[in-house]
Amino acid sequence: MKKLLRLATGVHALDIYLLTLFGSKLLSIPSHNRVIAYWEDENHASNACHFQLLSKIPSLCTTFPNDVVYKPFNKNDHFPAVTLQHGYASKSEDGDENSKNVLLKNFNALYRFIYPYACFGLLIATTSNSLLPVEKLADLTPTFFIGLLKPLVPLLLMHIYGAAVNQVADVEIDKVNKPYMPLASGEFSMETGIAITWISALTALASAIMLRSPPLVLGVIVWLFISTAYSAQLPFLRWKGNSFLAAVCVVFMCGLIPQVPFFFHVQKYVLGRPMEVTKPLMFASALMTFISVAIAFVKDLHDVEGDREHGIQTLTVILGKEKVLWLSVYMLSTAYGAAVLVGASSSFLLSKLVTIIGHITLLLFLWHRARNVDLSNNASIFSFYMFIWQLYYAESLLIHFVR
Repeated sequence: MKKLLRLATGVHALDIYLLTLFGSKLLSIPSHNRVIAYWEDENHASNACHFQLLSKIPSLCTTFPNDVVYKPFNKNDHFPAVTLQHGYASKSEDGDENSKNVLLKNFNALYRFIYPYACFGLLIATTSNSLLPVEKLADLTPTFFIGLLKPLVPLLLMHIYGAAVNQVADVEIDKVNKPYMPLASGEFSMETGIAITWISALTALASAIMLRSPPLVLGVIVWLFISTAYSAQLPFLRWKGNSFLAAVCVVFMCGLIPQVPFFFHVQKYVLGRPMEVTKPLMFASALMTFISVAIAFVKDLHDVEGDREHGIQTLTVILGKEKVLWLSVYMLSTAYGAAVLVGASSSFLLSKLVTIIGHITLLLFLWHRARNVDLSNNASIFSFYMFIWQLYYAESLLIHFVR
């Protein structure tokens, strides 16, 4: 006698795919839509199992042995309750794995969404700059380090806002320049991008207010405004379309705001000293500003096709890749030359040696890498772009030797 398989479902019985073979063991697989697979053997013993609806019924013909046939569910048929054989759990591990995969996928998309290398650079630079007000080892107390870490929360949220508003505004451009980014690729919906933008802005401002630090609150407000002005397609805004205004935005967002407000916050509201502008602060702000502008210029080398297509008049679109590349190199060379002079004027031998040798070394690496950039290859351009970020990281260490 042939065995009979009947299918019962509350939805479309034509959409079914049995993920396991029928045999001595039956497995229950959770899904949003379920089908009851009813098995009747020669002895009229009944077994039942749930399966996920994924494809078409004809696939059953290749799933079961030749002596098994299937027939549609008849509403007059009655089936026993679903039972599980041999102690199998009612929920499969596949469902848990799928949930983990979705979670990991979303986390990876968020990680790419916030530009991790830029986020890491800001965290390092700001933390390093916040150590500049320290005058003696006795300042390095647990209370000091807690006070040092707290402002990093609004800093991180500020950065996320800047990245989010830029990608929301530039999603069509990114489909040309960076199709792998979450919004451009469709991994995140536009609604998700907008939600991240608003949440990061509001929480950044709220966290700064909670710290009761006017320099931080002012810094967050200026950052939010500059980020919006740079990217948002609103009247009198969208400053990235003007090379001069774009440079002004970069000076504030990467050069001044991560340096000045956080320095004064630590100086006044963590260490309890009066706010004053110091030589290390001026040096750090000036040098980081030069490096930040160079980063912005080199970034535009990679984005020139999409910017030109959408009418964004960056300096690279106006002057061309080669001129902007060497303009960036000359800017950094000038900054490093000035750093060498500052180091040479120091009265401390260690400060003098580290500042001079360190910046000459960075300058030599810069020129070596610049000569080997292939401007026709976006991978080569991006590699040089990441190298400029490494110079940014290195400067966060060297600024402590300027005394």
